[in-house]
Amino acid sequence: MEPQDLIHDWNQLPGSFDFSQVRVELDDETLRDGLQNPSVKDPPLAHKRKLLHLMVDLGIQAADIGLPGAGPRAREAVLGLAREIVDNDLPISANCAARTVKADIAPIAEVSQATGLKMEVGAFLGSSPIRKYAEGWQSSMLRRATEEAVAFAVSEGLDVMYVTEDTTRSHPDTLRELYTTAIECGARRICLADTVGHATPHGVRELVRFAKQLVRDTGEDVKVDWHGHRDRGLGLANCIAAIEEGVDRVHATALGIGERCGNVEMDLLLVNMQLFGIHEGDLTKLPDYCGLAARMCGVSIPHSYPVVGEDAFRTGTGVHAAAIIKAIRKGDRWLEDRVYSGVPASQVGLRQKIEVSPVSGLSNVRYWLEEHGYDPQDEQLCAAVFDLAKRSDHTLSEAEIVEEIERVRAEAPTA
Repeated sequence: MEPQDLIHDWNQLPGSFDFSQVRVELDDETLRDGLQNPSVKDPPLAHKRKLLHLMVDLGIQAADIGLPGAGPRAREAVLGLAREIVDNDLPISANCAARTVKADIAPIAEVSQATGLKMEVGAFLGSSPIRKYAEGWQSSMLRRATEEAVAFAVSEGLDVMYVTEDTTRSHPDTLRELYTTAIECGARRICLADTVGHATPHGVRELVRFAKQLVRDTGEDVKVDWHGHRDRGLGLANCIAAIEEGVDRVHATALGIGERCGNVEMDLLLVNMQLFGIHEGDLTKLPDYCGLAARMCGVSIPHSYPVVGEDAFRTGTGVHAAAIIKAIRKGDRWLEDRVYSGVPASQVGLRQKIEVSPVSGLSNVRYWLEEHGYDPQDEQLCAAVFDLAKRSDHTLSEAEIVEEIERVRAEAPTA
């Protein structure tokens, strides 16, 4: 059988989106927006350097390496990461976040000048009516701040990505005025930010279409970015909608860490992009990337987290395991990876794992015994482990199964 005969893919039926022409880059926000989450730790520079190298390994094109205007510690980290990129000639571009004030932009220019690294400033400014009302801002103030900040950044030799905060709740007239002003002052990238995770995929499509038309109206060569949060649980879906509408770059973080409920999950975005055929990087280091991010930021990966969670490719269910085991017996890795999984484990350097639980069948037990060096045809062992599983309220650990095997062997009559 051919692979196309084994999966009827409704995602690829006529009328579905054609990803073959998509060209989109990735901007990793783990070391800036990710570290703004109240529950994460700001890791030491050595760990940040390692994560930066893993970004490169995964084929990520850009990284936000911090907000140096936040203080001396942040500034030193940005300087260290910039030097890491230069000293190792890493194929990744760097950007830094800043408020639209000279005091935040100047440290970025200083790092760029000290290291010789061409850098981009992500200058952000609140733009929604609710933010303007809460702050007491006038439109004239926003326009003036935009003009001064973008012009200063350009004069310092920085590329400028102009970011409107809360774009997804901002009025089109305000966005048109601010984006046009920023572009006229030299910004060559604009970023649409779903700062509070308000958007739905439909809203994203409408906003991206608006922004791309605005750019066309200016006649300038300006890129469009998407930066999304997941307060409504729609972060990844919104990001895919933005990609389908033709944004040039999308932002995400390892494990989705970030403000409040977090950002789009870079790891899941990478997996989906590769399944769409629009990312060619090697994802076998994705577990390393996620594991390092979790350890260095002091967060845990939920057991059911997709792809890199402990249970992502693990089953103790008899029916599921039986199908996987039959696929394994056929010696077909492609089949093994897909018969009970929507994501191929081998894509990220992992394999399907068969466990023994209260809902297991004997095939689980026999497979487990064989995989761990025991005789799968030993009926006494099989029956003992199977009975233990049926009396248990949880998936058996390796230690529990080994203990049961040793008990059976100890009680076996000697010849």
